Amino acid sequence: TVQVGSQISGQVMEISADFNTQVKKSQIIARIDPATFELRVNQTRADLDAANSSVAVAGSTLAAQHAELGRVKVNLADAQRDLERKKMLVEKSFISPAELDKARTLYDATREQQKSVEAQIHVNESQVESAQAAVKQREALLKQAQVDLERTIIRAPVDGTVILRNIDAGQTVAASLQAPVLFTIAQDLRDMQVETAIDEADVGRLRVGQAATFTVDAFPRRSFTGEIRQIRKSPVNVQNVISYTVVISAANPDQSLLPGMTANVRVVVDSRADVLKVANAALRFRPAGPAESKSATSPEPVQQTGGAAAQQFRQRLLEELKPDESQKAKLEQIFDEVRQKLAKVRDIPSEADRRKQVERIRAESRARIAEILAPAQKAIYERLLGEMGGRGTAAAGRVWVPGENGQPTPVDLRVGLTDGTSTEIFEGPLKEGAPVILGFSEPAAAKKAAGPTGPRMF
Repeated sequence: TVQVGSQISGQVMEISADFNTQVKKSQIIARIDPATFELRVNQTRADLDAANSSVAVAGSTLAAQHAELGRVKVNLADAQRDLERKKMLVEKSFISPAELDKARTLYDATREQQKSVEAQIHVNESQVESAQAAVKQREALLKQAQVDLERTIIRAPVDGTVILRNIDAGQTVAASLQAPVLFTIAQDLRDMQVETAIDEADVGRLRVGQAATFTVDAFPRRSFTGEIRQIRKSPVNVQNVISYTVVISAANPDQSLLPGMTANVRVVVDSRADVLKVANAALRFRPAGPAESKSATSPEPVQQTGGAAAQQFRQRLLEELKPDESQKAKLEQIFDEVRQKLAKVRDIPSEADRRKQVERIRAESRARIAEILAPAQKAIYERLLGEMGGRGTAAAGRVWVPGENGQPTPVDLRVGLTDGTSTEIFEGPLKEGAPVILGFSEPAAAKKAAGPTGPRMF
């Protein structure tokens, strides 16, 4: 959006654009009363004319002084010739010395008169220059007054749609330290952008160009598509929760999306095709009773599988990145710290909290590894992360299947990507179509014994 303001103060005389008006660049959308500014233009133009007259007068005076200087020079030359003649006549005693003194006095007076006229010419030249400078000043003031007069016409700076109008005809706007906003124009509603707050634990998995989908409350059953255009590096701290703004561009050909709508965004960080998957409800299921106690005694296969996968990924990093000794030492330190942090995660009772903490640890480790790599190594590292689903290793999971006598039996798995509903199975004994337990249904007799329930209040 573009905010259209006013650089001058005055009363709004005319409004040519309203809400939702389509405008073109340089189109007139409002006018401010120009009377005061027209008077200022007329005044400065009159001042300019007066300054030009002053230049003309000073020029005429200077020309007259030059003419006077010419006459004085002629008189001085005549006085000098007369003085020379009388000197010769005095030497021959044809005239008295008094006549010679008069000729010398006339010559000296004429020479001083020439100096006086020359001084006056210098003064008049300065006056002409001052008058010319005054003309330039008046011209600048006239241009400024004309610019202010032109600013009484408010024009659209871009092509777009008026989405906000803050003024009415007859209202007075005051432009002092900050220009008042008169209109807000959306440049192109057919090309929208969504500013999304992404948690710091997830921002490391995002890249410019990744696909995204989002919904808005106005169209809850419609999904809009877009792609990440910008990942801003400035953090946003809200109640000690750090997030980053990710800008998603989306096409809006029918202009159903409007500025300011709240969007729920989903970003596709990776995808899998033709894979075995299991419902997340099966991974969350935990039986009560002996089966649960049995599961508590058999977590070893899961830990060994996850550890082997981590070791395998570490080996691939060393083989393909070919780090130097300094990088190897830093990688070993990062791997050791990750192992220690993941060991503490096992004590978290909630599976959702465990998964979130694991994702946070892995995102931090990926960022730390990327910092110590050269540009060529970073490209290889990004490829390895993409092949492993952006995680580096698969996570351990467990589902329960019907066993002997209908008792739940645990099955340990290595799981990968999840979309919130289903999760990819990397490794495990389950086959396609195998039954898994999602939960227990209460027997009908128990429901009947429980008696009728009261009405549900919404």
